[in-house]
This record gives sequence, structure tokens and C-alpha cells, in this order.
Amino acid sequence: MTDIRPAALEALREWDTPTICNALEVVVPHRRATGFTVEHLHCLDPGLKPMVGYARTATIRAVEPSPLPGDAVKARRSAYYEYVAGPPGPTVVVIQDLDPNPGFGAFWGEVNTAVHKGLGALGCVTNGSMRDLDDCAPGFQLLAGKVGPSHAHVHVVEFGGQVNVAGMTVNDGDIVHADRHGAVVVPREAVARIPVVVDLLTRREAVVLEATRSEEFDIEALKRAMADSAEIH
Repeated sequence: MTDIRPAALEALREWDTPTICNALEVVVPHRRATGFTVEHLHCLDPGLKPMVGYARTATIRAVEPSPLPGDAVKARRSAYYEYVAGPPGPTVVVIQDLDPNPGFGAFWGEVNTAVHKGLGALGCVTNGSMRDLDDCAPGFQLLAGKVGPSHAHVHVVEFGGQVNVAGMTVNDGDIVHADRHGAVVVPREAVARIPVVVDLLTRREAVVLEATRSEEFDIEALKRAMADSAEIH
């Protein structure tokens, strides 16, 4: 699997996730109704730029302690961190909480945001919980199912496999684009075409938006603007 040029991924951070979804409807129309989160996720820092990176996937539980011996738990956590740190980057961690009550214990807080940021991750998308909101690593983004006070018995169950978070199915190495609106998986073959399509859609929308700002805007003006917009290629 060929890595994508870092500049191509960085370019996608210039647009919010809804704009990326709009572009994907044109570039890969069969993906119009799949591949994105469909449930609300709390955003740690809505002011941050969108994050775009290669997915690192994992599952966690927190209601009960891990059934593994202590040394094995530590070894699995260490192996997970090595996995997160591996190339290519940058990365976006996607973690599915498997508990019946997801978010019972928070995996994400002051320590793990600092660790993951140091290992090259831009942030995480999870149906689990986050805490230490004022102390999380600056610049590290979290989209989480809830906010909670305790980490309980949180532990990594598996990593590197397929996960589903808020209705979005993600595999290791997928390209994930996410911001305060939610997240979407961007097919690799779509990355290079997205900037051109965004430009096209922006120019089409500009015609309609300009018409709405006119004091003479009415239904007939809307019809004309929509017809003119459709002629832009």
C-alpha cells in the first residue's frame, strides 16, 4: 500500500469535514451514505484545525479489569504504543469502547494525550470518554462519546483491527479526516482529486450565496442562480 505525500494530506486540513464529505459525494459517489460518523461526539477543542492522518485502531474496556496478568497488560499497552508510533504518519487514533456502557472509564486525559501527541498522533476519534479537559495536551484533538471523571479499569483489548465508532467503520491505515463536526474515512484514491472538486463546489455555491444576499432575492432569483450554478464546470 503506497503512502500518500504528506503535502497532499496537509492540504485537506484547509477544509472542514462537511466540505470533505461534499467532495467525496462527487469523487466517490457510491460513498455518499457511508464512511462517516452518524452520532454526536464531544469535541475537546473546536478551534483546532481539522486533523487528517492514517488511522491507528484499537478497542478498549473499562468496567472490569483485564483478564490478563499484570505483566501481560503492561506488555500489551507497550505494544500498542509502539503500534501508534510506527510509520506512516501523521496518525489519527480511532478507538472503539466495547463496554455495554461506552465511556464508563476514560482512556483519554492529560497523560494519554501527551503520550500520543509525542508519538505523532494528531488526535483521536472514540465512542469512549475523555477527562482532564483543561490539562489535555495543547493542539491534540479529541472527539469522544462523553466526558467522565474516572479511568476505572480502562485497558487496551486489541489493536490494529477493524473498529466502528459512531457508525463509522475504520481499518488500520485508512485516511481519516475529522473536526468538531465529526469524522469521515477518505478513500486513498480520492485524496488527490478532492482539492479540485472542492474548488468546483465552492464556485457553484458562491453563485447561489451571492444571489441570497441581494435585496431583490426571491424564488425566481433562486431559480436563476441554481441554473447558473449548474453550468459551472
